[in-house]
Amino acid sequence: MAKLQRLATKEDGIVVIHNPVSEEELKDRKEQYQLLSDKQFAFRYNHMLFHPIEFTWNGITHKIQYNFCTNPFCKWCGQEQAALKGKSKRYKLSGTKSKKSLVCNPDTIHHDRGMTLNCNSITVSNWSVAEEISRLIRINQTQEIEPEYNFHKDGCTERHLTPFETPDRFYKQGKTLNNSQRWQCKVCKKKTSILPNKRQSTTYRQKRNDILPMFAKLLLNKMPISRTCDILEIGIGTYYQKLEWLYRCCLEFLEKYETTSLANMSFKEMWLNTDKMHYNLNNVRKKGQGGQKYFGLEDSQVQTYVVVSADALSRYVFRSDVAYDWEMTVEDLKYDTVIYKEDHLNDFSKKNNRLDFSYYPQEPSPKDTQKPHEYRTELNNFNKRMQYVDGLHVNPTYTTIAHYWLIKQLVKASEWRMISDNDSSVIIAFFRVFSKEVRTYDAHHFLCLLDKNKSRKQCLEEFDDAKADLLDWGFHRGYETKNLRKLAYLSLKELFETHHFHSEIKTPKQSFNVWAKNPITHPLASRDKGFHRVDCTTDLSSLEPKDIAKMVINVNDNATNSFIQQIRRSLSILERPLMTARGDGKSYIYANFNPRYAQYALTILRTYYNFCKPYKSADGKKLTPAQRLGITDKVFDLKDIIYQR
Repeated sequence: MAKLQRLATKEDGIVVIHNPVSEEELKDRKEQYQLLSDKQFAFRYNHMLFHPIEFTWNGITHKIQYNFCTNPFCKWCGQEQAALKGKSKRYKLSGTKSKKSLVCNPDTIHHDRGMTLNCNSITVSNWSVAEEISRLIRINQTQEIEPEYNFHKDGCTERHLTPFETPDRFYKQGKTLNNSQRWQCKVCKKKTSILPNKRQSTTYRQKRNDILPMFAKLLLNKMPISRTCDILEIGIGTYYQKLEWLYRCCLEFLEKYETTSLANMSFKEMWLNTDKMHYNLNNVRKKGQGGQKYFGLEDSQVQTYVVVSADALSRYVFRSDVAYDWEMTVEDLKYDTVIYKEDHLNDFSKKNNRLDFSYYPQEPSPKDTQKPHEYRTELNNFNKRMQYVDGLHVNPTYTTIAHYWLIKQLVKASEWRMISDNDSSVIIAFFRVFSKEVRTYDAHHFLCLLDKNKSRKQCLEEFDDAKADLLDWGFHRGYETKNLRKLAYLSLKELFETHHFHSEIKTPKQSFNVWAKNPITHPLASRDKGFHRVDCTTDLSSLEPKDIAKMVINVNDNATNSFIQQIRRSLSILERPLMTARGDGKSYIYANFNPRYAQYALTILRTYYNFCKPYKSADGKKLTPAQRLGITDKVFDLKDIIYQR
């Protein structure tokens, strides 16, 4: 029977990242740091740009390298750096120290095979991507509790024996109040109680266990923390302890019903819908950071991003990740800065480039171009940030790349379709992780473009107009069906006989395609958003109009929009800001102090939303997203999650 679990920590070593910097290079960096200027030092270690990073997870070694062209229409898309004729290579590096990019060079070998488009692709730190993957794996995993037992007194002649291996050398002495077995050595007579397993006790070391179902309901029904404590008659410390307990229960539940189920399934086509939401952390300073000398710090708002990806067809939410590393400490950042000299490296060479402060400010070296007053300003800004919540924000691009990498490991699919708004960080992350599939035309990206300035009345009018227009179009074309989705498909099929999302450019020697930025208006409108426009950023030129129409009919953002609305309406700490009584600004009074608890609450809501909350679709069936995806055949309730029934 499964053992009791705890949340994973850094010390568990679930993911082992192979350090790309050798001992010899560390010594070289230490020496050159004093001899070179910051620009010369950064240039010396530019080899990290295309250096693949290896890490081991679950006994399998993975390798990542995401610095390449991300334009699907360019012949270098997803291709590694390589030498061409003479000294020329596929890519050259350009830009400033803080914003480097790769520029695609022309192909000097095969002029007649495809076309390079002089693309500019922002660089990332492969090492930092691996660190973010490691973080997301760790915070969504539990480990078995394995205590060290001493079943014998000092000097016992059988101190090497345990009841797990030789139970006949021990007496059973009944069970404790927690239903755990008590053993007694037959020689020294020492009694020892062992931890119960899950079947014996789901409430080990849990006081007030009876409040857990009500606690979960209050959490998922937008009850503020203070009111929850009043209703349940518990303290703030108990509230967060129960939140962590419920989070761990959800991780164990997902391991059984999500990870295990999806490992045994494969999909011909997977539709991903990704969106980002942001919220502001409660801008309260840490304890001890008050007083006149800190006056004015509360004016700054700390914005945090959440990345959400769901199946566009079933609305099953695969991941919801907060772009924040609450485990990162100032001491860790100082150590990495001193050891790797990260303050003088280009961003793509840094271990911690994913963080909003990628290094700890250092005093200028002898040949540093940084002035002393610039150093003091940089250090002052860093210290001000550290007076707020522990941890550091993560660049959402890195979180999204790690987010997609983990979804790709979780879901087995032959073809991928992705829907997003015009968010470059999400789009580029998709093209990096699914570069192989994009090159082989097994992955396509669609833009879902909305006009958010429409009024509710305009959206309803557009919804009615869309319905009338489709029925009228079908009548004049001689179609007998009044099914709006079928009519929309037929309308799109006719449209794509002439309309293309790409444009063809012809030269004397060849022709090639580029993205035309030529969106269409989707024939189906919704009550709350009205019409939306659709574009495709990948090459669909090899597909028939009927195949393109079959894909475009599915393009909408209902999956992520539905879940994000649930976040706003269900979780008090993530609701939209309120207007102040004076009407002169926004109040974030219910926002949480620590993004760790936002991640806990999001995972709890995601589990409940996927497995316990059925919704009725156009086919008249009322099913949960997990049932629609096919990983379960029943509707669960909160007690199934809490007590692992």
